[in-house]
Amino acid sequence: MAEVSGKRSREAAAQPFRPALFLDRDGVLNQDTGFVFRPEDFIWIEGARETIRFFNERDYLVFVVTNQSGVARGLFEERDVLGLHDWINGELAKSGAHVDAFYFCPHHPEAERTAYRKVCECRKPAPGMVRRAMAEWRVAPSRSLLIGDKQRDILAGEAAGISSHLFKGGNLLEMGRSIVETGATKDEANAPDA
Repeated sequence: MAEVSGKRSREAAAQPFRPALFLDRDGVLNQDTGFVFRPEDFIWIEGARETIRFFNERDYLVFVVTNQSGVARGLFEERDVLGLHDWINGELAKSGAHVDAFYFCPHHPEAERTAYRKVCECRKPAPGMVRRAMAEWRVAPSRSLLIGDKQRDILAGEAAGISSHLFKGGNLLEMGRSIVETGATKDEANAPDA
């Protein structure tokens, strides 16, 4: 089962269904320099903070769904992932933004730590983290989207029934704004300029 950090208020269960933005973490929010788990190693992708604020302001729920096999490999602990996610939300708060919840999978089928060695439904490309967020929050799947930088992210979003878009680098806000304002499909959002 995916681990989660973030706070879901009791009021959330009584709210109407809302669209949600699902974001992969490494390679979408921050530069993927390999097993990032300390704030000092976290380098924001251009436009990432602004993207989250853009979706917050449009009343989207915002979730991060991330594979963190570094836990399974013994490189860091789950508490390190939770601590980094708390730090991310603290940094986002400085610019008036927030992530509603972070979901992460610490498992890997070939893990060095036996407690984490398994094939699970939360490790992308499986859709478990996305589905868990949709079950725990009042998410409107038809109005939601996922942005990831790897094919496994896209497969997870599509398996959960939400529009999924491949981030190929650049300014994340430009991509997010384009998807929302033009209603672009995943193919249109990533097509080269004519």
